[in-house]
Amino acid sequence: MEYMTESTNRSPGHILCCECGVPISPNPANICVACLRSKVDISQGIPKQVSISFCKQCQRYFQPPGTWIQCALESRELLALCLNKIKAPLSKVRLVDAGFVWTEPHSKRLKVKLTIQKEVMNGAILQQVFVVDYVVQCQMCGDCHRVEAKDFWKAVIQVRQKTLHKKTFYYLEQLILKYGMHQNTLRIKEIHDGLDFYYSSKQHAQKMVEFLQCTVPCRYKASQRLISQDIHSNTYNYKSTFSVEIVPVCKDNVVCLSPKLAQSLGNMNQICVCIRVTSAIHLIDPNTLQVADVDGSTFWNHPFNSLCHPKQLEEFIVMDCSIVRDIKRGAGAGMISKKHTLGEVWVQKTSELNTDKQYFCRTHLGHLLNPGDLVLGFDLANCNLNDEHVNKMNSDRVPDVVLIKKSYDRTKRQRRRNWKLKELARERENMDTDDERQYQDFLEDLEEDETIRKNVNIYRDSAIPVESDTDDEGAPRISLAEMLEDLHISQDATGGEGFQPLHWVRKVILWFLTQWN
Repeated sequence: MEYMTESTNRSPGHILCCECGVPISPNPANICVACLRSKVDISQGIPKQVSISFCKQCQRYFQPPGTWIQCALESRELLALCLNKIKAPLSKVRLVDAGFVWTEPHSKRLKVKLTIQKEVMNGAILQQVFVVDYVVQCQMCGDCHRVEAKDFWKAVIQVRQKTLHKKTFYYLEQLILKYGMHQNTLRIKEIHDGLDFYYSSKQHAQKMVEFLQCTVPCRYKASQRLISQDIHSNTYNYKSTFSVEIVPVCKDNVVCLSPKLAQSLGNMNQICVCIRVTSAIHLIDPNTLQVADVDGSTFWNHPFNSLCHPKQLEEFIVMDCSIVRDIKRGAGAGMISKKHTLGEVWVQKTSELNTDKQYFCRTHLGHLLNPGDLVLGFDLANCNLNDEHVNKMNSDRVPDVVLIKKSYDRTKRQRRRNWKLKELARERENMDTDDERQYQDFLEDLEEDETIRKNVNIYRDSAIPVESDTDDEGAPRISLAEMLEDLHISQDATGGEGFQPLHWVRKVILWFLTQWN
C-alpha cells in the first residue's frame, strides 16, 4: 500500500536520477544535469585565458598569421578575431552563442561569454556557459616600426613648384589634412621649394599622386631603382620616386597668356590676374572682368609665367574711382565675373606722394575701392618685364599698373583673428625668414575668398574673444558659423583614455546655446 502511494505521488513521465535520485525527465544517460556536469566538462580543452596583441600607435589588432586589422570595441570584427584565437578547440563542440561582457575601458581585458553544446554519454546533449578572458598585450606592428625608424621607405613623392610664394602649398596642406591623406606617410620633409612624402608601399604613394592631380593642376614622372633581388624566388625590391610639378603660378600673380591661348579662352586680353588656384588656374581680365579657367593639361600645352616677383608689390593710394557701367564685349567673349565690379581709378604711389605723378588703370576691384583707400599692385610701366609674350605685344595694350588687392592694417587683422588652422607634422630645414609673411598672406586670402575657404577646415581659437564679422576698416573676416570647434578626443586600445562622448555632446550643446543667446 505504501508502494502504491509513492508511485501515485510521482509525476507521470519522470524518472529518478541514477546518481542522486532526483526526479528528472527521461534522457539517454538517465542522469540529472548537475550530476552529468560533475562527471563531464565539455569546455575542457578550451583555454579560459588568451592573449591578444594590440598596436597602440595605429590602433590595430593582430590577426595571425601576419595581418593587422582595425576593430572597434565590442564589434563583430573584434568578436570574430577573439573566436579565431580559440578556433581549434571550438571545432570539437557546437557554438550556440557568443557575446562580449562589459569591462573597464582601461583594464586591457576583453571578456567573451560563450554558450556551447556537446553530445555526451549515450547521446545526451549537454549545454554549458562560460567566459573566456582575453588579455590585451601591447605590441608594435611592422608598419609602425618603420615609421619610428624614419629611414625605411619604398616610395617617395617629391612635390615641387617653381615659384617664390608658398600659397599653393599652404592650400594643399589644408586639403591633405581635411581628407586625411597624410595618415599613410612615414614622414613629411619640407625643403625650400616643396615637400617630400615618404611611404612604406608604392600603392599608398600612387593614391597620393592621384589626389594631387585632382586638387591642384600638376604633372608627374615616375621612376624606380632596384635595391635588391633574389634570382631563386624571382623577387625584386624597388624604391619608387614620383616627381610632381605644380604649375608655377600662384594667387595674385600677373601673367601674360600666349595669343593662341587668349583667343581660345574667349578673346580675352593677354594680361590677366590669377585670382585663385584650385584644381585649375582661375584668371580674370582686369580690363573687361572676363574670367577663364585653365586646367593642367592646357597649361602645359601653352605655358605662361608670372610677370612680377611678389616682393615687387607696391602700395598705391586711390585718388579717384568711378564704376564702369557699360562693358563692351567683343565677338566670342567668355563669361563675365559677377563677384567683381569694373572700375576706372587714378592711383599714386605712397612713396611718391611728394610728386604729382599719377597712374590711370582699370581694375576688377571697383566694388572695394574708394578715394583714400590703400591698394597693392604692380607697376608694369617701370618694371623690367622679361617675358616672350609681353615683348611681342603692342606697348599700348600693356597697362601701366595692375591692382591686385585692397590693403588693410595687418597688425590689427592678426590681433582680431579668432580662428586658426592645423598644420602637418613635418621636418623643416633651410627655412626662410619670409615664410611667416607668406603664411600671413595665405590667412588673409582665406578671409577674403569664400570659395577657397569652403575647402578648408577652420577652427575657432578660444583664446581670442568673438567680435563682429567686420572691423572698423571693413576688412573681411570669417564668420563664427564657418568655424569648427577644435575637439581633442583621445582614444586608446580598449576604448579610450578619457573618451567621454556624452561630455563632448553637452559641451557642444552649451556652446550653441551660448551663441543663440
